[in-house]
Amino acid sequence: MFESSHPFEFFDYFRVPYQITPAASDDLPAGVGRLMPTDQVGTRGGALLWLPADSSGRPRRSYRLGRYRLNGFTFVARVSTKLPTAIQGAVGAGWHQTDPILDTDGNRVSAIWRDEHGSVFLPFDPAEAMRSLWSESYTTVGSAALLRIARITMIRGYYVLRPVLPRRAQLALRRVLARRQGSPTFPAWPIEHSLHDLYGWLFAVSTCLAGRPVPWLDPWPGGKSWALVLTHDVETDVGYADMRLLRDGERAHGYRSSWNFVPERYEVDDDTVRELVEDGCEIGVHGLRHDGRDLASRRMVDQRLPAMRAHAAKWGAVGFRSPATQRSWDLMPLLGFDYDTSYPDTDPYEPQPGGCCTYLPFFNQHMVELPITLPQDHTLFEILEHADGALWVSKASDIRARGGMVLVLAHPDYARNQRMALAWEQLLDEFADDDTVWQALPREVASWWRRRQDSTLLPDGDGWKVQGPAAGEGRVRLTTYLPALTSTQP
Repeated sequence: MFESSHPFEFFDYFRVPYQITPAASDDLPAGVGRLMPTDQVGTRGGALLWLPADSSGRPRRSYRLGRYRLNGFTFVARVSTKLPTAIQGAVGAGWHQTDPILDTDGNRVSAIWRDEHGSVFLPFDPAEAMRSLWSESYTTVGSAALLRIARITMIRGYYVLRPVLPRRAQLALRRVLARRQGSPTFPAWPIEHSLHDLYGWLFAVSTCLAGRPVPWLDPWPGGKSWALVLTHDVETDVGYADMRLLRDGERAHGYRSSWNFVPERYEVDDDTVRELVEDGCEIGVHGLRHDGRDLASRRMVDQRLPAMRAHAAKWGAVGFRSPATQRSWDLMPLLGFDYDTSYPDTDPYEPQPGGCCTYLPFFNQHMVELPITLPQDHTLFEILEHADGALWVSKASDIRARGGMVLVLAHPDYARNQRMALAWEQLLDEFADDDTVWQALPREVASWWRRRQDSTLLPDGDGWKVQGPAAGEGRVRLTTYLPALTSTQP
């Protein structure tokens, strides 16, 4: 349906059919990416132009790395402050600015450009914008870096004091820290839609270029419209003894869940593992000792990984979650697990604040990342002292409406808190009879995401079919064709 001179990661992510056909040197300036509908190749028809972030021909001087606003959503990337000379004659003439791009102070720094043939120039690379949020590299840009350092310093100071503080004093101090942290403007809490709004905007651009609906592969198998994943971190022997406080309610509603154990902090007996697996649940590895050091450095990973992998093999575990959601984009793939679920979508209250800004899975090299997309129970009920599960249900309903993944983390260690216990039951009850949901285990979501990634869409008469490992499960969806360029939610 489309031809592109360079890989187009947005299409790869949503499995939109296109082929890469490198342009001739006299047809396109060096370092310029061009995406065109197949039936317009070789014509003066409209095209999408951009300068890939990893292109050696990219003019660095006119590009500014920062956080920007476009059509109401936030993105982070290097943005060209002007229309590069190489672009001006690439497709047509009559280039003019349309949608403004604003900096964090609201100043116009650039814009989307269009020409008389309907071509569009993006002064940033969509792939860079996507990866900067997934990887949390946006936290190192501009004032966000200073704020991040201040927050991490403040919270790490608390963790230094925590071992000598009684439980009541720990909670009081965390509540003070939470009030000091406040609610950031980006990523917004408890939900941040910007990345998904960027997806919708790119779909709208592509659809207008094609002049007809664009096919893409649904995120979920079997025609389900959203996913619900229940996970638990068992942090202490107290939580280990209280697992039934969460599992009994799940079982009554017919849910399955994942249980992440800490191998060297308490004893995990074989009978418990076997009973959970026979009950349809999954076992995962929650670090080694829950001391916040598993991902402190490459050296520490090398020291601890053999023991973690040994316990994973014993339990049949293919998934990992880091204690205190400590995470490193570069180190996570070295763990060798099938998936990781240490990244929140947005969370300013964790020892490592930030978030990947998405409620869909994504890849970090070969590892599937499954983001935690509901606020953690300890944060919500122990620190912020919410009275019930209204926020859980509200955010889950919002993600459901957008076709995302609701992945919740609840700890049996805190299940004796009556507010948390009632909220857990409220959440389970809310979606127990929803026939649109895929209630899956994390390993099932990761496996599906790999099958989906390895599948393509092919023409099939007047429609499209799925070819590859997702055939039979995958569903083709179509964007809505809009004659004017407006944002659409895929």
